[in-house]
Amino acid sequence: MTQLSIPRAILVWGTALSLFLMISLIACILYGLALPSGFEMHRAWSPWLPGFEWLTLGGVLAGLFWSLIYGFWAAALLVPLHRLTRRWFGAAND
Repeated sequence: MTQLSIPRAILVWGTALSLFLMISLIACILYGLALPSGFEMHRAWSPWLPGFEWLTLGGVLAGLFWSLIYGFWAAALLVPLHRLTRRWFGAAND
């Protein structure tokens, strides 16, 4: 199997991580709507997602936007670090 170029790998991993965060955010919002008051997950998300407000369209869109940014930020750091550590430890291509 051939190894993806770093920009292509960042695109693939950034998309996957962003989707993971977006789906998690939506799942937590649905979780908060299904349970009684006090069980909402917005307290966990608010410090990490600037502009996120519980149950407002603008807040949810801000949360989705920052989930996208964080997914690609993580990929931009993790893909090169993964390549570097594989080289250090002499790992074969995946």
